[in-house]
This record gives sequence, structure tokens and C-alpha cells, in this order.
Amino acid sequence: MTSLHADEAFLGHYQLSHDPFAPRVPGFKFFPAQRKPVLGQLHHLARYSQLLLVVTGPLGSGKTLLRQALVASTNKQSVQSVVVSARGAGDAAGVLRQVAQALDVSTAEPNAILKQVVQLGLTGQEVYLLVDDAEQLDESALEALLALAAGTPEGRPHVFLFGESSLIADLEQISGDQELFHVIELQPYEEEETREYLAQRLEGAGQGIELFSAAQISDIHESSDGWPGTINQVARDAMIEAMIASRSAVKRPKMGFTMPKKHVLAISAVVVVAVAAAWLIPGRSKAPTTAGAPTEQAQLPLGKPTPNVEFANSGQPTNLPMVGQPVMRGPLAEEAGGISEGDDGVPVEGSSATPPTVTTTAPPAGVPAGQPAAKPTPAPTVATAKPAPVTKPVAPAPAAKPAPAPAAKPAEKPAATVAKAGAAGSSWYTSQPTGNFVVQILGTSSEANAQAFVKEQGGEYRYFKKVLNGKPLYVITYGSFSSRAAADSAIKTLPAKVQAGKPWPRTVASVQQELATTR
Repeated sequence: MTSLHADEAFLGHYQLSHDPFAPRVPGFKFFPAQRKPVLGQLHHLARYSQLLLVVTGPLGSGKTLLRQALVASTNKQSVQSVVVSARGAGDAAGVLRQVAQALDVSTAEPNAILKQVVQLGLTGQEVYLLVDDAEQLDESALEALLALAAGTPEGRPHVFLFGESSLIADLEQISGDQELFHVIELQPYEEEETREYLAQRLEGAGQGIELFSAAQISDIHESSDGWPGTINQVARDAMIEAMIASRSAVKRPKMGFTMPKKHVLAISAVVVVAVAAAWLIPGRSKAPTTAGAPTEQAQLPLGKPTPNVEFANSGQPTNLPMVGQPVMRGPLAEEAGGISEGDDGVPVEGSSATPPTVTTTAPPAGVPAGQPAAKPTPAPTVATAKPAPVTKPVAPAPAAKPAPAPAAKPAEKPAATVAKAGAAGSSWYTSQPTGNFVVQILGTSSEANAQAFVKEQGGEYRYFKKVLNGKPLYVITYGSFSSRAAADSAIKTLPAKVQAGKPWPRTVASVQQELATTR
């Protein structure tokens, strides 16, 4: 699911006012107890330390939330906070340009910026310079920020970098043996903090923690390792899978028998014919016969002898027509809605390969069940010059053509077309292990747009079709990964414009569930 299209179903199912696990929820201010000492430490170091301060943690560890709390907890009259993003502007020129604009400095150079910081200090204002996504800073940007943090004897800004742990190695390489920065590593939530976090997220959207059982909360905490960003993804994924499972459970009774319809119809046809034969054949004993003379049986000219089958309460063996003989063709065609050449290897009625129609001990098509068939004739007569009198009782030949082959093909072609259109790569998804993960990129109502996106990106991008609120939705995914951690790592390598859509990992099982419900 994506925030573009699937939120309607997701929010409606759980009666949520908004997505509680979106990356940025307006007004959300959860701040666990363990973060408060970190916040106090940052304020303390900003006042008494001359070092650049670094806050590290993995993606989704709450670095941005801590940065927001730091800005919100400062005295606005005595502190001017300048927030800079390294995303897309990771060199020295890009960073200094942002700082200069915020401080109203005409020249984006360290000396000009420091001069402005000193002037603000004379008016009683300090400058907090906070950089998000600092792991994307290159060496020149880090050197410029270290120079700003060192400042001049008259004044300096307090520089805070918020980034992943890879940032530390870059700073150490530049600093050498000098102590130029101080590192604070964020810690993951405890399970109780995870529960409180989930509860506050859900309450903000109009629901409560009761949507999750205690076991689910433990699983979410374990799967996310206690990092809030991953908690959001795992919790949302769990809710979506539960929603799909509940909808599938509601639909399942209506689906009935799961065998292919064609197979069910064929089995039904065989059962119907067998029952009809069992009911009709015992009546042969009531046909007029000559005393002492055996009853003649018509032999079907099909090259192979017809097997004799003995029914209960019938005093003699009886020829049972088998599938593939013309007398069986009518009922099969009626039950199966028309079977064309190649479906079961039987020639179609009226084709050049169809053997001539003959009578057997069962009444021919069009003759009432209680009326005896045409008077039996010796086998030589049937095989030689008198087929006409035998076929006259079954003159209403149109009754034997309820579903000729041409009528069957129009009914089959649309079904094949729909299956082809609905597949859209679904066979690949169904072939993947259910425990794997894919990265969901976006959803679109236009298959042409999905095809264009996949063609443009290439590689491991694919899409599948689902139905949302009665309308088709084409969902684009990337790759197949054995674990959520691998999928998260892959997200970091995606192009910036793809990452801007906030892609997220989801299980292959949830995709297969959606494909199953779409069929």
C-alpha cells in the first residue's frame, strides 16, 4: 500500500483519522524518558563545551525528533537556531550558502558567517547551527563546520550534527589526534517505551493500543529492535496484513470449492451422465422382445469394443457409452458450456471427424424417457444399408447441438484477456518465498504510468495489479530480500527522487494475499 491510493482502505478499515505511522505526523510529540537526559546533555555541552557535538543513530532512530526537541526547548529570545539539511547539498558551498541565508550574510564564507555570529553575540543572542542527514556531508563540508565550531576568541556558533554512525569515521580522519568533536549515541526504546510509542501514535489517529495484542507488541518491538522509524514500518505492515487476512476470511465462504471451474463442470457432467445411464438402462427389460430370443445390442462403429458394465437389478450386461462417443457429446457440451476441439481431445459435433450417430440401448436425444427406442435391429443391418430408419427417431438433431464449438470460443477469450491483464508480473511475486521482503515504491491507477516508471528505472523494478474500491491499482515494487534489514539497506541505495516517495519494505506474503483477493 502507498499513501497515494491505499490510505482510503487502510484508514477506513480501522476508522483512523490519519495514518498513525506516517514518517511525519503533525503535532506528534512523543519523547521517551531516556531521551530527556540526552536533550539535557546537549544543552549543557552547548553552554560549556567548545567541541562540535555529534548525535548518531541508525535510520529511524529518532535523530530528527531530538533535533526538533532541541530547537523547541531553547529560549527563542536568546538563541537563534539555524537548521540545515545535508540532503542534496553536502559540500561546503551548499552548507555555507544555507547558513549565510539564514543569518542574512551576503558572503557564504566561514569568516563572514563568524563575524555575524559575533555581532549577534553582542546583542545577547547565541547561534545554534543544526545539520540533519550529516552522514551525507563530504570532507569539505565537515572541515567548514569544524572551522565554524572552533570560532574566534570573540564568539562562535554551537554546531550540532545529526547523522548515522558512518559520520564518525569521516570526522576522525579529518581531526587526526585533535579532540574536535563529542559523540552522543542514541539508544533504542525498551519494550515498554515501544508500547507507549504505539499507544500515542494510535490515540492521535483516533484509536487505541487495543488494536494490537500483547504478543503483537512484543513481535513489533523485537522486529524493529526498538528503533522508532522501524517500529512505524513494522506496525503499519502488521495492520495491513491483518486487514487483508480479515477481508480474505470474509470472502472465503463465498468462494466455495477451489477447483478450477472447468474441472468442476467436467466432473459434474460425468456424474450426471452416469446417473442418467443407471436410471435409463434398467428400463430396457420392458422393451418388447421375442420369447426365447436374446436382446440385440447395437455395436458402435468406433474401432474399439464398448465395455460391458453390469448394473444392479439388471439381468444382463449393458453397453455403457464412454466419454468420446457421440451420444455423450451433447450432455458434456451442455454442462461445460461448450467444449471446443483441443479441450478434451474429442472432435466437435458436425466436424468431419465425428462418427455417424447411432442408437444404443439408452433413448436417443429428443425421445422422452418413458418411450421405448426404435425397434432393435440385428447388428449386420445397422452396419450396412439401413441407417436411415434408425436415425429418424432422432430427427431433432438440433437438440444434439446445444453448444457447438464456435459458441464456446467467445466466452473463453475475454477470460484469457482479463487473466493476462491482471497478471502484470503476478507470477513472479507468487514464485517468491513468503518470508521475503520487497520495497514498495508507489501505486498508480494507470498501468501505462506503472509501465513507464518500471521501464525508466529498469533493474529490479516490477509491478502488480490489485483492485482497490472496485478500481485497478498498479503497485510498483523493487527487489526481493531475505530480511527486512536487507530491504531497509536497499532503500538507502535508491535514487533520491525514488526515496522522496518514502518507500517502505513489506512482506511477499502480503503481496500474495492481495493478488489472491484480486483474482
